[in-house]
Amino acid sequence: MIDLRNVNMLWASVLIETLYRCGLAMAVICPGSRSTPLTLAFANHSGIITIPILDERSAAFFALGRAKKTGLPTALVCTSGTAGANFYPAVIEAKESCVPLIILTADRPPELRNCHAGQTIDQVKLYGNLPNWQCELALPEATASMLRYLRQTMIQAWQQSLLPTPGVVHLNVPLREPLAPLEQSLAIKSQFLMDDFLAMIPSLPRISTNCSDAACSLPWKSWQGKSGIIIAGLAQPKDPQAYCQAIALLAQLLSFPVLAEALSPLRNYAQLNPYLVSTYDSILRQSAAQKLSPEVVIQIGELPTSKQLRTWLDQLAIERWVIDERVENFDPLHGKTIQIHGSIEKIAQNIEPGDKNSPQSSYCQQWCALEAITRDGLDSMLKSLHDLHEAKAAWLISHSLPLGTPIFIANSMSVRNAEYFWQPNNNQIVPYFNRGANGIDGTLSTALGIAYQDSGVLLTGDLALLHDTNGFLLRQKFKGHLTIIVVNNNGGGIFETLPIANFPSFEEYFATPQSVDLTQLCAAYGVEHQTIKDWQQLGSLIKKLPKSGIRVLELTCDRHADAIWLKNNLAKFGK
Repeated sequence: MIDLRNVNMLWASVLIETLYRCGLAMAVICPGSRSTPLTLAFANHSGIITIPILDERSAAFFALGRAKKTGLPTALVCTSGTAGANFYPAVIEAKESCVPLIILTADRPPELRNCHAGQTIDQVKLYGNLPNWQCELALPEATASMLRYLRQTMIQAWQQSLLPTPGVVHLNVPLREPLAPLEQSLAIKSQFLMDDFLAMIPSLPRISTNCSDAACSLPWKSWQGKSGIIIAGLAQPKDPQAYCQAIALLAQLLSFPVLAEALSPLRNYAQLNPYLVSTYDSILRQSAAQKLSPEVVIQIGELPTSKQLRTWLDQLAIERWVIDERVENFDPLHGKTIQIHGSIEKIAQNIEPGDKNSPQSSYCQQWCALEAITRDGLDSMLKSLHDLHEAKAAWLISHSLPLGTPIFIANSMSVRNAEYFWQPNNNQIVPYFNRGANGIDGTLSTALGIAYQDSGVLLTGDLALLHDTNGFLLRQKFKGHLTIIVVNNNGGGIFETLPIANFPSFEEYFATPQSVDLTQLCAAYGVEHQTIKDWQQLGSLIKKLPKSGIRVLELTCDRHADAIWLKNNLAKFGK
């Protein structure tokens, strides 16, 4: 795999072969001249899937989606100039959601900087303090000592993209001409023994989920007999079933109800947890919420999306135990929090086999009874709702998708409707999301990255989809299937729920209706499009997903009417 045609190709092939031996499986390449050696070295490597993508922002989010799905770094390559700047939104999301990416930005050599050479900007520390690690590589040299330097630097890059917390590594790669693989005489050809040179590359450890017994201990014995709740926020564990079982074990031991975010796997493994509460947002809007103040709050991961839940917790002002492996602050409420830096799976392992479950407390019974009543009212109302309404889309999808389907849920109203209405099920659906920065950047491209070599679903609004339509340029390289369920309400539906909706200029500056004909848009990209006429049609189309291709299923809704319905009904389901 080592290319000895010239110094640039030697440099690029050693760089890439080292990453491959560390575990790299995919590279996303954006077109450009300065990155030619990197592009060719990736394209010629038989062990790495290499995908060319025209639009850099789309490419970066596609790479992000793959890294989310695999848990391993995806490499991302671009030419010099502003190309790398287009990666910035995905870099932010990767930083905030702890997703591993290795970014290689090709650059001109030092003598061509600061002299108005074309396509040249300052690329050193291009992403500020966002990366886990960043450096500028030395200029390529065909010497044993410099190739050893390159090998060790790439090993370090791989390690720092994963440990101690997954994130972005940025390598700026200056290259002199010739950029094409022209033959040069290299003295090192007779010295280079690839197997010996690369034999020492270690089998690197994956992210450690271990913590010391002290760090993974909770005073759970002192909590038995107290009223408490477990809040399971958004999470993408490597083993969803083990994650759900660990939370269920703690819940039954303590007799604590589990308030489960739709972006957590718990709602899709509902049978594992008899104390599961999915309608907490609606419950906390009811008068019964006044009697639900707990003595103990355990928060696993980040807080759910629900503003209603956050407001309630803020008003309680009681101690909260926050469990997450990452050494970060997961309390945007700035309350009385105790951070436990460990995994819930490890904590569950520390529970002694002889420990007995607590009998279901009256407090837990109260939550479970409210869940049953509210869930029944919610399901009955949505089942009888015949008009196309965005609230029903998430509810229908939750119990219609095939077993184990990966679904990417877009931000704004899509994720909120999922939290409100996603029905607990046992279909082992795998939710994905970009909730690090909560933006709509790269929605389509991220979903395509997740569904690559799989059959997946994207639930999105029209603006989030339109913001990333260049993602459709991936169609010819896409190996898998993606069904895009787009709620088209001609604008930003989330703003309808905010006070600004009552002020002048709302439509033009906040709702920003686009009036794009999605049928014609899909035709331009060669993407299948179907207009959904009723719920039966949508249900039948998603019960069994195709194996290949991209299709758009469009639901036309009225955002004004939907916002009024939501406001009038969220607190009524339990009555």
